[in-house]
Amino acid sequence: MNKIFRPALVSLVTMTLITGLAYPVVVTGAAKALFPAQAAGSLIERDGKTIGSTLIGQNFSDPKHFWGRPSATAPMAYNASASGGSNQGPLNPALQDAVKARIAALREADPGNTAAVPVDLVTASASGLDPHISPAAAQYQAARVARLRGLPADKVQALIAQNTEQPLWGVLGEARVNVLQLNLALEALR
Repeated sequence: MNKIFRPALVSLVTMTLITGLAYPVVVTGAAKALFPAQAAGSLIERDGKTIGSTLIGQNFSDPKHFWGRPSATAPMAYNASASGGSNQGPLNPALQDAVKARIAALREADPGNTAAVPVDLVTASASGLDPHISPAAAQYQAARVARLRGLPADKVQALIAQNTEQPLWGVLGEARVNVLQLNLALEALR
């Protein structure tokens, strides 16, 4: 019995120390050394106060701001501890009703805008936390934001262009706009 129990216990303790302690410490240390901002959550601070993260969306509802993707997290929107999609398919009546309501809200906020609503403004991402929208979604909202803020449209267009992130190495992913950073750039114009 001791011939079996002792090696098993030694293996358990050894693997626990390697995979449960040493590996996480090494990976965390390397992340903090090589990517300090990302390892700390990519937090954005203003006047010593954390106002958000570039990795997690926020609920902007003021028409003077750009709006992000809807969140499917519960019990509140953009709840990082409840990341997940709604798992509703395109034929689900609940999803169809939610999309119709979101389109109506966008049309109400900007009645003169008759352009097609970009899909990412009315559907949640798989995580429900996506902080980005497509450049098309930002362009869709540009006239509303410019009008309500009393800004020239070309100035808002320039902000969108400045805050558009291109695909990694030009091929991985799609162009995207971080909504929080775009709204902070808008606030900086004051």
